[in-house]
Amino acid sequence: MIPNSTHWMKHVIGVAHGGPQSGLRVGVALVSEDNELICSAFEGEVSGASWYRTLRGKMQRLGTSSARSVFLTVNTLSVDGSFELAELLKEVRVDRVYIGLPDPALSSYLDDDPVAARGHVHRFPENLQREILEQNRSFYAASEQNIDRNPHYSAHRISEAVSTQLGSRGFALSRDDVNANRGRTALASLLCQRYGIGSEEADHAVGGALSEAFGAKYGSYDYEVDARAANPGWADDFMSVYRSVSAMPLPAVDVLNVGVGAGVEAATLFSGCPQITFVDIAERGLANIGGRIPSSRTRVASAEDLSALPDDSFGLYVSLRTYNSSFFDPSAAASEAHRVLKPGAAIIVSVANGFLYTRRGCVIPGLIIPGTEFVDLYRGMDTADLIGAELDRAGFKDVRIYPKTTEIYLTAVAT
Repeated sequence: MIPNSTHWMKHVIGVAHGGPQSGLRVGVALVSEDNELICSAFEGEVSGASWYRTLRGKMQRLGTSSARSVFLTVNTLSVDGSFELAELLKEVRVDRVYIGLPDPALSSYLDDDPVAARGHVHRFPENLQREILEQNRSFYAASEQNIDRNPHYSAHRISEAVSTQLGSRGFALSRDDVNANRGRTALASLLCQRYGIGSEEADHAVGGALSEAFGAKYGSYDYEVDARAANPGWADDFMSVYRSVSAMPLPAVDVLNVGVGAGVEAATLFSGCPQITFVDIAERGLANIGGRIPSSRTRVASAEDLSALPDDSFGLYVSLRTYNSSFFDPSAAASEAHRVLKPGAAIIVSVANGFLYTRRGCVIPGLIIPGTEFVDLYRGMDTADLIGAELDRAGFKDVRIYPKTTEIYLTAVAT
């Protein structure tokens, strides 16, 4: 991020307000090396012309063909299906690109998407993404990025469940309170401030609420509503990733699986592993997997605190679709993973990257923007990059990313 990048993000959201209420509201700005505005434009500023054409016309009048940065609220598609940002970048030299959201018309990845192709694309923070969504709510509500396309996801929101569970413990927090404090530590701190309780009591309350919320959503999870229902080869995807980091047969490895959920996934992958330990914050999933694999060991714990497990004790750490969970601290989890793994052992982490559009039986890629009902197609790779950085900071080496059909895998080796 460059200095004042947040200022320019807010600026283009304000610019977008100039657009007509009946159309998609899009704002764009070019910023110079001196962090000065070169020019800006919005969709509908010139009748019959897109923001791209309007901006190019202004640049031609100014006689400029380069900029330090471009800030764009929505990465729009033109009527012929091409990305207008891609067209701009062909004609204008730009060092840094800042993008708010994908076009609501997008339902899959396209080859010429500059967000996927360029390594120096930065994203607007979640609070500003929510502002852009609010500007264009009707368009996103009608799009395939709306999680109403999957009744399970729209009906089971972790933030709402956590709010309800805390309320049952005497701590009345709204969904907005919970969404604004999405880390376990942050949420416990809010309880301390609002109710004057000690940190230990607050952490215990938050931990219990999270356990109940995740247990309710995933403890008896039905894979018929999961994206993997549309990808029968998901287990083969995992094994291909595993073989990329280890030549040992999986049953010969002492495996730690963190975040077992309902246990269906773990039973498919690890039923033939005699040395397997399952960890989850919720007891319901552990009871399920204990029944499916009686020889397994189970521990109720969070990925961020594996203190019940000794140092240097496992040959493989697996955590699938957990590191992108709500209220998760990937830094603490990566540090704990490194501690419990033997030197040279591998870690495999995956990021969920899509939800099942139930009625059509197809997968809409991306992850839900916290506090909203919409999926961001770009969020999966953004999240994988952030997790990879945390693995690197925790002391892992050779961090690699493997995008697959319904999730993104990361692998690394403990030093």
